[in-house]
Amino acid sequence: MSIAGNIRATRMAARLTQEQLAEAVGVSRQTVAKWESGETSPDLEHAAALADVLGTTVDGLANFDGGGLVAGAPPRGKHLFGNVKVGERGQVVIPKEARDLFGIKPGDKLVVLGEDGQGLALCKEEVFMAGVEAAMKAAGRTVG
Repeated sequence: MSIAGNIRATRMAARLTQEQLAEAVGVSRQTVAKWESGETSPDLEHAAALADVLGTTVDGLANFDGGGLVAGAPPRGKHLFGNVKVGERGQVVIPKEARDLFGIKPGDKLVVLGEDGQGLALCKEEVFMAGVEAAMKAAGRTVG
């Protein structure tokens, strides 16, 4: 999707009108309309303000390709890495971009979490255990 489409989709996902977004960014509604139509593009300063108001990143606005989804750019700190295929033995290949971002290397142990009706989540074992230890400490218990 283009930056124009990402601005529009992300604004709509945030349930903002063009007028509300324009006011928050400090431009006119017509300027937002021109950005969304692709007639013009925001300069860097306005792109940063747009990203801030919409809770995403400039990179998300400029480069997000939702693969036909119209949800807009992902929220800051949230990522959509694409689809993976589950192999016959249950193997899943974690996309390189995700491995790089989260520092996942061959041999690392991951905890697999799940919730009925919600899905699965992966977490590095040491991060998960640090959270467990912190919760146990807060409860006045020790892990052992």
